Order: sequence, then C-alpha cells, then structure tokens
Amino acid sequence: LKRKREEAKPTWRKKMKISEAELEVLQVLWEAEEPLKIQDVCDRLENNKWKYNTVGTLLLRMAEKGAVVSEKKNRIIYYRPVWEREAYQKEQTETLIDKLYHGSAKELAVSLFQGGNMTKEDLEDIRKMFDL
Repeated sequence: LKRKREEAKPTWRKKMKISEAELEVLQVLWEAEEPLKIQDVCDRLENNKWKYNTVGTLLLRMAEKGAVVSEKKNRIIYYRPVWEREAYQKEQTETLIDKLYHGSAKELAVSLFQGGNMTKEDLEDIRKMFDL
C-alpha cells in the first residue's frame, strides 16, 4: 500500500508566536508609531511594569522571532515592530478559530452572540459593515 504523502506547509511562512509579556511590549511599539529606546518602552508600559533589563531581554527575544528589529543611531539602540498589528490579529484569530472552533468562524460568532459579549450597537455595526 502506498501512503498518501502529506503536503508540506510552506517553510517561508513563520507563525507569529510570542508570549503575553512580549505582546505587551509589541503593543507599546505599535502605539508609538516610531522607533523607541528600551527606556521609552519601559516608560510607556502601564504602571512601569518591568525594569529596563527585563524589557531589553523581551525585545531581544522578539528580535530573534522576527517581531521587531533594532537600529543603532549614535550608539543608542532603537526598536520598531516588523509585524503589523492587523496581520498579527488576523493570524491569532485564525489560530483561535482553529483550536477552539474546529476552523469554523461561524461557531466563534455564535459563541460571541450567545455569551452576551455583543451589544445591540455591536450587532447593528456588524450589519452595516457587511450590508446585512
């Protein structure tokens, strides 16, 4: 018997996987809309959550994952996001749908509606967006 060969997924597409802490740092960079120094990220984190060294370590890990890049200007290192917010949100939503709803966006929508997470205004906005 011949085994059916599984199709290999393209290796050029890397999953956007980061920790919750890294996501918080990435959100600061997205909101800044300009490259930031480590201290700038520390200052913009809610409640100055982490110390300088911790933020520096998170940024280094994110650079290794391809989420951010660094550039040196006058001996100061600045970081900026590589991943776009919308692309990250889309991939994370697809992952959530695959993991929890067996690939069914409809099941996710039903869960949101039934869970009471949507207001009447939300539903009206969705109707308008999709011309329903």
